[in-house]
Amino acid sequence: VQLQASGGGLVQAGASLGLSCTVSVRTFSNYAVAWFRQVPGKERGFVMGITGSGLSTRYADSVKGRFTISRDNNRNTVDLQMNSLKSDDTAVYYCAATRASLGVPIEVTYYPDWGQGTQVTVSS
Repeated sequence: VQLQASGGGLVQAGASLGLSCTVSVRTFSNYAVAWFRQVPGKERGFVMGITGSGLSTRYADSVKGRFTISRDNNRNTVDLQMNSLKSDDTAVYYCAATRASLGVPIEVTYYPDWGQGTQVTVSS
């Protein structure tokens, strides 16, 4: 499984930004995909994730009402739409995939496959 994240950049607080993760795998719909983020000196933390079917999502409280996630199982992509960005959202964002049978795990250890990360910087 290979993942490629794209779409990061520098934006001002209050702006919107979209990230995309392309997953190279034959049975993409069998994989839950999640976004994590990490800042220097801190552990990688769960942001938002979506089940293989796309019917269920899970999110961190810090992004509730601001971020949305969607997937296209025909294109093997998962998109993270980030609105009302804050300086606290500044981080390297990673997408990850797992063949989870139930829901969307929030622990890093459940995800064996990771993309390379993309930097999101929000200036205040």
